[in-house]
Amino acid sequence: MVEILKNAGNYEILTPVDWLTTQLLLIEKAGRTCYQSEHGLITPKTADKFIRMLIKRGHYSQLEHSWLMVQFNDCSRGFTHELVRHRLAAFSQESTRYVDYTSSDKDEPDLAQFNIKFIVPPHRDENQVITLTDGRTMTLSEMAKETEEFYRGLRQSGWKPEDARQILPNGIKSQIVMSCNLREWRHVFFMRTAIYAHWEIRPVMCTLLRKLKEVIPVIFEDFVEKGIDDNGVPYFEQIKL
Repeated sequence: MVEILKNAGNYEILTPVDWLTTQLLLIEKAGRTCYQSEHGLITPKTADKFIRMLIKRGHYSQLEHSWLMVQFNDCSRGFTHELVRHRLAAFSQESTRYVDYTSSDKDEPDLAQFNIKFIVPPHRDENQVITLTDGRTMTLSEMAKETEEFYRGLRQSGWKPEDARQILPNGIKSQIVMSCNLREWRHVFFMRTAIYAHWEIRPVMCTLLRKLKEVIPVIFEDFVEKGIDDNGVPYFEQIKL
């Protein structure tokens, strides 16, 4: 049965927190190799000071000696399409080719049972009546249900999931894991927490950024929350420190 989701996107940081903080020490270690300037013990305090200096001077390459893995859940295929445009990263995504939306606990797929979820804009009424060009009227919820029926019909007619998926829209629920270095994450947040970023990806990225500002603040302290847009979605700006 079709399920409509609003404000559903969320994340899980898969990289252990202690590993993230340890990486800050490694960034200083790598950076001091360039200048042969390592003369004492590297500590969290010295790493913060060194990294702050790197970011202020624009020496971002040293931040590439790092890795952060995050899983994004209950997001749409549209969300993931935007995310995978960030080239300098590794991705593992829920497959519409191999994930059978008719799957059940039985040995064989149950073609009468479905678990298709649709992400809809939180600022839109999914029960608003829309007039189509052929004169019919439908709500977004009814459109999603009809799409599910199309998928059901194709599967019942013998189409494999990899063939039937062609009818599925960008709005279906997906899951993706993204890994990249901290320099690239800074670019991701610059793009995806700005006021012009899409309404679905921005709130999830803003929430993730707030968490990372707590865990490894020196990396993201130049990102400042500036307010909310007309739809109530927060946004950040990168400032000069």
